[in-house]
Amino acid sequence: MSHKFKVRQMVRLQQPGFSDTRAGAASVYEVVRLMPADQTGELFYRIKSGVVERAVRESEIRGT
Repeated sequence: MSHKFKVRQMVRLQQPGFSDTRAGAASVYEVVRLMPADQTGELFYRIKSGVVERAVRESEIRGT
């Protein structure tokens, strides 16, 4: 299975969580690393916006 998004591509969270909106995190993130799939086969990414960096599943993000 190949990744849908590429490094340096800009993405958004499908549904920003409470802490994301409260902390004022920007709604646009940059993909900084492609990670392997978990036990279910879903691919992961490292995304970053400003100083906020997090790991997300492919189903949690969408293209801009």
